[in-house]
Amino acid sequence: MRLTSRLPLAAALASAITLTGCVDKPGGPIPYNVALAPPDQPRALSLEENYRIAPLDTVTVNVFRQKDLSGDYEVDLTGRISMPLIGTVEAVDLTAAQLDQKITAAYSQKYLVNPDVAVGVKSSTRRSVTVDGAVKSSGSFPVNGPLSLLQAIALSGGATDDANLRRVAVFRTVSGQRQAAAFDLQQIRRGQAPDPAIYAGDIVVVDGSRVKETQKRILSNIPILSIFRPF
Repeated sequence: MRLTSRLPLAAALASAITLTGCVDKPGGPIPYNVALAPPDQPRALSLEENYRIAPLDTVTVNVFRQKDLSGDYEVDLTGRISMPLIGTVEAVDLTAAQLDQKITAAYSQKYLVNPDVAVGVKSSTRRSVTVDGAVKSSGSFPVNGPLSLLQAIALSGGATDDANLRRVAVFRTVSGQRQAAAFDLQQIRRGQAPDPAIYAGDIVVVDGSRVKETQKRILSNIPILSIFRPF
């Protein structure tokens, strides 16, 4: 991890990121009610062989005879996994075989002689929608048909009592870039704003006190600006 520039950048981002602690009002730099383009279409490839890892996927890493190094690792929103000894490893848009090679090379440089590494994708967010923040049951949910923002939040059991329904962010990959838009769920429920379509691979974050955990997780992985570009 690069810690030298993290603190000043994190301090600046704390006020700039959409998901801050403001209560029951819209705001933040992410534009409201914009029409996000449909996401990139997944390639018709085998998940086992040619699937490319996405943010919030879970990968399984097995290092032969090294139980402390083996386990399931979640890809964070910046596309990295954090592993013992070697720290953060870029994983997004790599196949399991490519990530295997990268991890093998990293352990070979300093720690292990001819390590035997096997990497697999345990769960894929490209085929599900992820709902996080101030919701009753955050997680990834399969998308088997048309889905709206209200329906996506309902999959998570609905918003919690401390949720700020006027600040709901949707993150989506379009043309290989992470884009975002904010929505006022109160207006949507009242019929004052359209209920936007949600697609597999989208990340929905509901503002509220619980979102501090999400914000902390995002800020712990710099650079963060790549997530919010372009608007």
